[in-house]
Amino acid sequence: MSSILLRSRLVSLVSKRSRRLLSSDVASNPPKEPLIAAETIVSNRTPPPPPPPPPSAPASSASARKPWNFLKYSLIGALTGATASVAYVSYAYSLDEIDERTKTLRTALTINETPDDAPALDKFISMLYCAAISVPAKAAEAYLDARRAIEDQVRGYTEPYAEKLLPDLHPLEKHVYTLVLDLQETLLYSYWTREKGWQTIKRPGVDAFLEHLAQYYEIIVFSDYSNMYVDPVMERLDPKHCVRYRLGKAATKYQDGVHYRDLSKLNRDPKKIIYLSAHARENSLQPENGAVIKPYKSELDDTALVDFIPFLEFVARNPPADIRQVLASYEGHEIPAEFIRRSKEHQRKMQEQKQHGRLWRR
Repeated sequence: MSSILLRSRLVSLVSKRSRRLLSSDVASNPPKEPLIAAETIVSNRTPPPPPPPPPSAPASSASARKPWNFLKYSLIGALTGATASVAYVSYAYSLDEIDERTKTLRTALTINETPDDAPALDKFISMLYCAAISVPAKAAEAYLDARRAIEDQVRGYTEPYAEKLLPDLHPLEKHVYTLVLDLQETLLYSYWTREKGWQTIKRPGVDAFLEHLAQYYEIIVFSDYSNMYVDPVMERLDPKHCVRYRLGKAATKYQDGVHYRDLSKLNRDPKKIIYLSAHARENSLQPENGAVIKPYKSELDDTALVDFIPFLEFVARNPPADIRQVLASYEGHEIPAEFIRRSKEHQRKMQEQKQHGRLWRR
């Protein structure tokens, strides 16, 4: 009996304890709300209204753009064609040829004049004709004027600054020969280094060469350097002023990337011009007047200028009718050495003739 009562009490105590534990858990941890999927939330909300469609351009504005686009592309095409035509004409024809070909078109406006007593129909036709040709005629005149101005501007950089680069010779000096000298690698050698900059070395024998030949020749220096360089260099190179005239880059003719010496612009007789240069065949428009000298590259034992003195003095003392024929006879030879050989040969023949004359007299 007692055991039964003890069991019943234990069961009641355990049941009470479990109730207290359950009641404390519920109070401390309130029940959570059930989770709902995101798709369910989105579907339950009211969807926003769709954005309004962009305002459609009226059909009338699209149709209005077509003529403007056509006009724009037509103008672009016309300008492109006109530019291509002008470029081709400028490349294919000279200014004189274009002037000759368009002369009829440009004079048609003045030729086609209707008298005052002409019928009204003739006046109307003449007015239409003048209106039709006035635009191309004026365009041709504008093209010719523009091309003349451009060619004159370009000619100032490519042609010598004057038709006569030198003044007339004095009447008492008409017989004097003209000796034209190049500067670079002929009278001096200029080079540039990073350490010292530009260096100019005078060729050995320059002083004696200029001073001696100034007695026989009109000496001219013709260089493709600017006069801002030539003048101060010549002041130091030629303190005795043996050189009469100095011509620089502005006096040359620029063609195919080369500054050519045009000896025909010197206002001198071409039969009496000698052009002494290390590049007489390459930078002269009259190579038949050229006498080639060995290029100077700052060698200390160079004697090329002094070696040329006997030949040049002989030409001045015994002037030929045309120096170009004499220079042509030295083609392929070094002039100083060949002149010495010919002189010795001439002396040998003269000695033989003298001996032959003596034997004949005996």
